[in-house]
Amino acid sequence: MHLIDIGANLTHDSFDRDRDAVLARAREAGVARMVVTGASRAHSPRALALAQAHPGVLSATAGVHPHHAVEYTDECDAELRALHTHAEVVAVGETGLDYFRDFSPRPAQRKAFERQLQIGVDTGKPLFLHQRDAHADFMAIMRGFDGRLGPAVVHCFTGTREELFDYLDQDWHIGITGWLCDERRGAHLREIVKNIPAHRLMVETDAPYLLPRTLRPMPKERRNEPAFLPHIVEELARDRGEDVATTAAASAATAAAFFRLPPPGAD
Repeated sequence: MHLIDIGANLTHDSFDRDRDAVLARAREAGVARMVVTGASRAHSPRALALAQAHPGVLSATAGVHPHHAVEYTDECDAELRALHTHAEVVAVGETGLDYFRDFSPRPAQRKAFERQLQIGVDTGKPLFLHQRDAHADFMAIMRGFDGRLGPAVVHCFTGTREELFDYLDQDWHIGITGWLCDERRGAHLREIVKNIPAHRLMVETDAPYLLPRTLRPMPKERRNEPAFLPHIVEELARDRGEDVATTAAASAATAAAFFRLPPPGAD
């Protein structure tokens, strides 16, 4: 397999001691490329630096997650725009709304989301989106930018069937993680992932979070990493009624086109 992990938080401090080994394990597992998530004012520059240190393997996003929306100032906006002048930064975000935890006030979340969508308008780059328990406001804000945005992926999709079809009706892409493997929270996903067209489906680990609960043997430290992406693909392929190779190849081709990357294996 030549997979693309579209969302890995490789700047997380849990990787500081062995980041090179994590990347090596990913390559050995068939994960040819990874997109490093930039999700805060501090970590978006680190995501770019990491991508620059590993050309052809890592790319980056640059944005501010709704959890950090209170840090979105004019200065932060200027910093993000500077990051987006670099070719290694392939998408705007992670940005969106999260009303599940409300780590930032909802008005601040909405303002930060709108300002980052404007960066998407101005740069033409794809959008790397987050939505949890905020579907109505999320859709309303996105509709306010109708016709002005490039392609979008709702990353780490965990929502309902109705939410899925709302996104697909907009021709947005869907990112599937190890949430699929969680029998407590993700069982509904197993029933609906077959509805995602292959050219709209991508896969991700969201490492170090969301370690697949069906992984065997289970890592002792419970840290997720890109090397476990093939396991998610295997589970996803089973739920879609496809061969693993089919799901793997299609998701990688979709991700390469979405982020404007060379196809895996092209190097």
